[in-house]
Amino acid sequence: MEIEVNRLTAETVTNIRDNMQAELQHDSESYGEYYAAVDLGSNSFHMVIVHVVNGSVQIIGKVKQKVRLAAGLDDDFALDEMSMERGWQCLQTFSERLQDIPPSNIKVVATATLRLATNAQVFIGKAEQILKHKLNVISGEEEARQIYLGVAYTSANQGNSLVIDIGGASTEIVIGNDMQPIHLKSLDMGCVTFMERYFDGGKITAENFEKAKQAAKALLLPEADAFLCFDWENCLGASGTPQAITEILVAQGISDSIRLDYLYHLEKQCVECGEINQLNIEGLEENRKAIFPSGLAILISLFEALAIQNMNISGGALREGLIYGMLDNMQENDRRHQTLNQTMARYHIDKAQANSVKSVATQLCSQLCSQQNICHLDTEAILGAAALLHETGLHIEYKKHHEHGAYILSFIDLPGFTRLQRAAIRDLVAHHRLTIPTDAFSNYHDDSQPMLLGLLRLLRISVVLCLRRQNKHIPHVDLVCEGDKWEISFPDGWLKAHPLINAELANESWLQHKAGWELVCK
Repeated sequence: MEIEVNRLTAETVTNIRDNMQAELQHDSESYGEYYAAVDLGSNSFHMVIVHVVNGSVQIIGKVKQKVRLAAGLDDDFALDEMSMERGWQCLQTFSERLQDIPPSNIKVVATATLRLATNAQVFIGKAEQILKHKLNVISGEEEARQIYLGVAYTSANQGNSLVIDIGGASTEIVIGNDMQPIHLKSLDMGCVTFMERYFDGGKITAENFEKAKQAAKALLLPEADAFLCFDWENCLGASGTPQAITEILVAQGISDSIRLDYLYHLEKQCVECGEINQLNIEGLEENRKAIFPSGLAILISLFEALAIQNMNISGGALREGLIYGMLDNMQENDRRHQTLNQTMARYHIDKAQANSVKSVATQLCSQLCSQQNICHLDTEAILGAAALLHETGLHIEYKKHHEHGAYILSFIDLPGFTRLQRAAIRDLVAHHRLTIPTDAFSNYHDDSQPMLLGLLRLLRISVVLCLRRQNKHIPHVDLVCEGDKWEISFPDGWLKAHPLINAELANESWLQHKAGWELVCK
């Protein structure tokens, strides 16, 4: 046998190796496929790489570079050599990674600045040579559509949604329902162009802010009625300025959506700082400072012109829209359902038990919401996700599995849920057993706290009722809620026939009493 092996020529070995690699590359069902989207924005250039295996979309690489291409536009809308050179250097770093991905699985698009630039073809010609791939300059309407799809795939919501993306040279506004954009508009205003125009020399004054806001409103107001005629249940901000503001809120210990009073407060802080290089706001990253005031002025104008009450940050934007647009089969999938199933499998969660807890929790939720006006849109989705994932940390150890689960949920992505929804799911898991902290949801807005506290009580009760991990032992119960006093009625003789669960319910009643609530089981 050794003699036969030694007779293998170098050419034969090479052929065997190449055939094996070819088999691996073509067996997409087992090994998956790789896709890439490149977005040449007016402020930043982005590249995202994903690996798709058995319907699961895993982001395996993200590259972002601040190029500020829009800052290179002169009064005649020609790009200067310096800004183009910054862009080409960035694309050199992208090109190496793209060599490993099939050309048919790559999309490269450019947005507002290259739509406006009179010498765009100079930049595009060299960019295509560097990337060895065609670059498409998409219209504002197509950009808005792709942004909406990226948001819809990653932040599923019920009912109509208003989606906003403030870019470097344009702002996209879209009304849509589920995966379908209904009305969209792209406006020529962005954080880079407005910074150059209204905050010249990095000076931040109340007058500069007012000029920027008035300019934004002049563009917005003719379009406002077309959006105001729709009733939307959710407003989602895609990347950029909304992302920066959300990071500020998180850094300052506020778990909440973006609200107009927060924006006014941030404007005041910016004016007090006086200059870009003195812009010291907790949670504001260094690389966002130069364009933060202009983006903030545009966002305030959007809130005022479109009567926005609050905005959540989405899970995706243009790049994600491009990626998912290449995956035709993904359009029929329920993003949340897929996410929860994959997470349960990943962390070895007992699916039958998780579904039992969810079933009990959602039944009780229906009764709670019919009696108390504390439920918001997607209340049941948040509770259902927390119920399915409440044992996420159990594979680490039992004693503190609620803490382990919350830690894991702090860092993993949950496509289909907004950042605020993910935070609520994490905190429900964190407190679903043992002592209830008095400040469990104190970092949430006053409007959200009653709902979250109610969902926590429901989840804890549901976990106790499913203690035996057998569906046949779970009774139908009736919940009556009068303020903080809750009364649960069981079938006659059921509690006496189940002394273990009866004892655990008594303990839960004591823990809820210590938290300031009354729970009566009879």
